[in-house]
This record gives sequence, C-alpha cells and structure tokens, in this order.
Amino acid sequence: MFQLNAKLIKNIEVAPNYYKMVLAAPSIARAAKPGQFVNILVSEKFEPLLRRPFSVHRINSSNLEILYKAVGKATELLSQKRLGINLNILGPLGNGFSILDPSFSILVAGGIGVAPLLFLAEQTRIQYPASRIKILIGAKNKKDILCAEAFKNLGCEVKIATEDGSSGFKGLVTELLKKFLATSHRPQAISKNRKLAACSLKPAAIYACGPKPMLKEIAKISKNKKIPAQISLEEHMACGIGACFGCVVKTKQGYKRVCKEGPVFNAGDIVF
Repeated sequence: MFQLNAKLIKNIEVAPNYYKMVLAAPSIARAAKPGQFVNILVSEKFEPLLRRPFSVHRINSSNLEILYKAVGKATELLSQKRLGINLNILGPLGNGFSILDPSFSILVAGGIGVAPLLFLAEQTRIQYPASRIKILIGAKNKKDILCAEAFKNLGCEVKIATEDGSSGFKGLVTELLKKFLATSHRPQAISKNRKLAACSLKPAAIYACGPKPMLKEIAKISKNKKIPAQISLEEHMACGIGACFGCVVKTKQGYKRVCKEGPVFNAGDIVF
C-alpha cells in the first residue's frame, strides 16, 4: 500500500455524468491487481471529510485510470478538478479477483460496475492470450452503457442488456446471463457409438460487479449452474484500510470487511 500525491493527467467526461480520470501513480500502478481500489482525498477541506473509494479501471504504463460517475458532492468536486493538480491517493487496497480458469470466463457488469472488469479482462488477455472472455454489460438505457468498444478491442465477446430495450437485450443483465447459460451447455453427439459429451461452451467462472440485487441473483445462478463466481461488492467505506469496521458484510464465515477482506468475495460466501 502506498500513499502519494498523484498528478492529474486527464479528467474527461466519456458519457453523460461519467468521467475517466488518469493519474500519474507509478508505485500503485505497478502493484495494483484487478478488483483492487484506491482511496482518493477529494478535498483538503472538512467537507467532504472522508476519502472516496474508486476501483482501478485500467493501468497504462505508470498511470492509473479511474472510471467514475458524478452522483454526489464528492464525485461532482472530482469531476471539476483541473489538470496538473496533485490528488492524495492511497492504494492499492483490498483483495481483487483471482483468475480461476483462463479457458472461458463470463464477466457481468451492472452500470458503473463495469469499472474494475476492464482491468480484469486486460490482465486475463495478457496472461492467457488464447482465453475466451464474454462480457455482459447491463444498464437502464443505452446512454449508461460503458466500455463496450474497449472490450471489443481486447477480443472479448460483448453483449448488452438495457432495461428499456434501447440497446441489445431488453431486460436485466442477469436475465441475459440466464438466457445464455440455458443454451451454452447443451450436450452434443460425438458419434453414434459414443456417449453424449458436454459442449465446451460452459464457462469456467463468472466475475461480476454491480448493484447488490444483481450480485444476489448472480450468486443464485452460480449455485444453480455449479459455476464458480467472484463478485465485487459496492459498499460505503470510511477508512478503506479495515480500521473502522464501517463496511462489514455478513458471510458464512462471519462478518467481513469489504475494504480489507474484499471487495471481491466468492459469491457463495455472502449472506444476502
């Protein structure tokens, strides 16, 4: 973990109310793993007092990229930061994703939950160039769909779900996931004299980030389909280092801190 003043290199609006920030943070960039986050001091004044956590979106050489949505006072202030200033950041923090099997993975993003999954896809592609990656991106409407082209440029299969049907599948992204899984593991005959074999399309793992109802449903799907799933929880955090116990969640092993033991957990361990 490092605490440093990082120079703001870029801070642009990539979609209505969504911003991409690039910070020069070599030590954090070298150490960060997919699913981890940084805590940024948004203001040196008393309000907002606490740092704000942001997933590591991408690592570009020695630079750190953050994707965020301006939804409150802190993120609104962040969107107004001028290039060239220094922001005090702490990271990388938390436990990230583990690549269980590189052969075939499904990534499921809900809204701004897409932020840590691009970093995961990039690292999977770097470590396992032949891996198959399918990304399902869900949002309320097409204006909230983020990073689709970036995933396509990585060679990922991209599917979109919007609640209003303005782009791709009409419905929740979890419904799109169930639809895909229902057709992706049908048995097929190899020959007349041999038994049916399972189709190779069954994913080895699911990785997801998004709102809690989405993650709860993915935990059910994971259990029913017997596919391991890792989920990144979105919780309000205070210290970000596990000292205040302000972000605990109930698990089958007792209460765990999202900022310390998480934010990534095995889906089956969380008690929703």
